[in-house]
Formats: sequence, structure tokens, C-alpha cells
Amino acid sequence: MKAFGCTVPGKEAGWMEKAVPAIGPYDALVKPIVIAPCSSDVHNAFEIGSPAFLNNRVLGHEALAEVVEVGAEVKDFKPGDKIVVPAVTPDWRQPSIQDTYHQHIKNPNDSFRYAFSLDGVFAEFFLVPDADMNAAHLPDGMPYEKAVMACDMMTTGFHGAELAEIGFGESVAVIGIGPVGLMAVAGAVLRGAGRVMVVGTRQNCINIAREYGATDVISYKEGDIAKQIKAMTDRKGVDKVIIAGGNADTFAAAVTMVRPGGIVANINFYTGVPSLPIPLLAWGSGLSHKTLRGGLCPGGRRRMEKMLAMIQNGRVDPSRLITHTFRGLAEVEPAFQMMVKKPGDLIKPIVYIQ
Repeated sequence: MKAFGCTVPGKEAGWMEKAVPAIGPYDALVKPIVIAPCSSDVHNAFEIGSPAFLNNRVLGHEALAEVVEVGAEVKDFKPGDKIVVPAVTPDWRQPSIQDTYHQHIKNPNDSFRYAFSLDGVFAEFFLVPDADMNAAHLPDGMPYEKAVMACDMMTTGFHGAELAEIGFGESVAVIGIGPVGLMAVAGAVLRGAGRVMVVGTRQNCINIAREYGATDVISYKEGDIAKQIKAMTDRKGVDKVIIAGGNADTFAAAVTMVRPGGIVANINFYTGVPSLPIPLLAWGSGLSHKTLRGGLCPGGRRRMEKMLAMIQNGRVDPSRLITHTFRGLAEVEPAFQMMVKKPGDLIKPIVYIQ
């Protein structure tokens, strides 16, 4: 089959020929209906070095799909069913999953399997491991554009709001308003945030952030973002910070801008640095009761069903993230290249395969 992935790990991504995946008794073989390239695909292809597991590894982890074949032990899905496939697909049969977060079975982020331990979704066919536990039925009548944004962007952004434990009326700063940050804004508002301050400069992203409930916009081009937010909060800082973009300096700024006793929730994926700085004075020399958290979003079927229920009942419309639409498997490459080059009008591209 034809697939798009890492042809030279760390250097090149392109087309390759792969065998159609062989399924086990609990798995499903599916063909993609709609896929969405992601910044994480770019990270995997070019920014995490050149580990052997990326050699000829198919990229992609956001997809709606049609079931082609199921294993003998699959009970809830059959050929022809349309499904939503979460980006995080844990191996629920590992006993060690009961010891910790299901996202981290033996090593950090083990359950983010597509493009790591499994070939991803940028192909004519791909495998859904443990389908009864890792796939969700596409609700009748739900537009593809809304459902495909639940696979990663929505669940990851919402997890930022969960990690931050946002309460009614609390002030929140969201750093980075790409698609994940925009979903963090929506999630923060749904959890009851009062003032929601966002850091970003792209006007189309700012517009969507305001639609989702942002009250203030801070530009990093106008000076230190922590100083700006402290000035806007009478030097107190915000109750919660969600980091959805940026670099090591952004992490330090987040620690600075959150009030004592507040929470910094990180859903950003860092590359290219050996460590992240914690500014000592802003951290109260280690005694400020500022909580620093970071986490891969929850995975599996029930998580996806909950995200779809939020869409189905009109709580959020994640399709507002989509700015570019492509059609046909061959268009995966230009859509992926958009995520590499990040043109100014881009928020999120999707590709209709069927």
C-alpha cells in the first residue's frame, strides 16, 4: 500500500510502499476517511533526532476511518462502520497500566503509539489496536470536520484545562493559540474560567480565541509576556496558566506569571533543549506552592466518546480550527508541508481521503 512517513529519520519525509498491516484478534484494519496533519508529525519527522524506530515509519495520528476487517475477538465493530480514532491508543492489556497513568505504561508517553511503535494513519490502510477499547463510533449525522478535531486537538486542549483544575471565576492565561491552545481556551471557559488571557499574534487565531471566550490578548512582540500579565492583574498573576506553545523561555514565563498557589499546566511538546528553567525568585525559592504539571492527553474509547458528546450536544464546535481542506491521499504531502512551513493564515488543515 501507499503511505507517507519518515523516509530518512530526522531529515526527510516522503512516500513509501508498505505492507497492509496484519491484525491480531482484538484489532481492526481500517481505511482513512479524513486525516489531519499535526505539528507533532513535524516533531516526529524532523525534531527528535533519528532513532531507528522512525526508519520508514508512517506518520499521522488524527483520523476518521471506515472499518475494513476486524479480529475474531472484536465485539463492537464490524466492516463498514465509521469510527473516530483517538491519537492516544493504550495497550489496555498491559498489567502495568494499572500502576500509573494509562498514557505511560512502561515509559513516558508509551500510549502515543502512532508513528512510534505503530505505523500511523497517513496510508491507504492502518491498524487500530484493541479496537473495542480504542475506537469510538462516529455519531450519526456528525460532520466529519467536527469529529476529526476531537482525535487530538480537542482532547489535548481540554486536558490542559483539566490539568490546571480551573474553577469558576478563576483567571487563566493560555500561552500559544494554535489549534491546541484554542481548544484549551474553549475548555477553560467550559470549566468556568472568568478572565481568559491569551498569548498570540496571528489575527485569525485571535479571532477564534475570542469566539471561544478569550477576554484579553497579549502579544509577545510587545514585550515580556509575564510582565504584561502581571501588570494586567495588579501584580498578582493569574490563577492558572496553560502552556500550549513556545519554548524553554515560555516555560519560565509561565512560572513567573502564575500566582502563589496556582497551577502551570503544560501540554506543549518541547524539543531541542536538555532541560527547562525554573526562575528561582518567581518560584519563591522553591516555597511558593506553585504546582507545575505536564501531561499527555487521556486516550481510548471512553475519552473519545466524551469529546464527541460535547460536540453532539452543542458545547463546542472544534471545526472552527480548520482553515485548509485537501482531497485525495496524494494531498497528504502538501497538507503536511503546510504544518512544516506554517503560513500565516494556517490554523489546521484536513485531508479527505474518501
